[in-house]
Amino acid sequence: MKKIKAMVLTGYGLNCDYETHYCLELAGAESERVHINQIIFRTQEESNVLDPYHILVFCGGFSWGDDHGAGVLMASKLRHHLGDELIRFLEQGKLVLGICNGFQTLVNFGLLPGFHSDYTQRKVALTYNDTGNFIDIWVKVRINPDSPCIFTRGLEEVELPVRHGEGKFYAPEATLEQLIGNGQVVMQYALSNGEAAQGKWPENPNGSLYDVAGICDPTGRVFGLMPHPEAFNHYTNHPRWTYYKEGSRSDGTVSEPLKPQGIKIFQNAVKFVSSI
Repeated sequence: MKKIKAMVLTGYGLNCDYETHYCLELAGAESERVHINQIIFRTQEESNVLDPYHILVFCGGFSWGDDHGAGVLMASKLRHHLGDELIRFLEQGKLVLGICNGFQTLVNFGLLPGFHSDYTQRKVALTYNDTGNFIDIWVKVRINPDSPCIFTRGLEEVELPVRHGEGKFYAPEATLEQLIGNGQVVMQYALSNGEAAQGKWPENPNGSLYDVAGICDPTGRVFGLMPHPEAFNHYTNHPRWTYYKEGSRSDGTVSEPLKPQGIKIFQNAVKFVSSI
């Protein structure tokens, strides 16, 4: 059976690496947590440090304390030391996932939105929440069925937590229209009935334009999202798990009423790599 190798970058304030690593292992990948300095030092001696891996994940946290803006220094560090390696990684048809701070990093680097296979130009931004505050809540997101995104195949609606201070998606009108037209808007914050939040707070927790919660590149192989799929890896992660479990106990239906929906995103990645 083909071994699917995944790398989760960590270090300098990134703090969701253990959960992300765990989800990749649950999904069937052989995952490694690797400090960014390990990769930088290795690239000084060899130019193929990413070649053994099929999936590269930029996890959540506060890289470099977000001192110059969320994901800014991380993106600068990567561009300077790993820029060519990352582009070659994508040219090999491999997968990149950015979660929260990782999404901010991908945007600042230019790996997203990646129009016309240009992964060097910054076109969109993730900036301060409209409330001016850090927010930590669970949200519902709806998935675009017409998106090419590899990671969200088979998903329609997902409940996941968000926890960020700079999650507002912003883009010039022409860029936003291009994203929508290409199907690159993968996730939108949604109301309880599954309709787009249309900017309503707290369903849209940060004021993102067009309720954007996640986007992909035109190939669907690079995906960034603000919600944390790694934080829903077991049904007890959900804030209402006891309510749902008690309800299922009373009617005798199921013992585990909530599926950990975040795992599906990682499973899709592993399944895709296994098929090529």
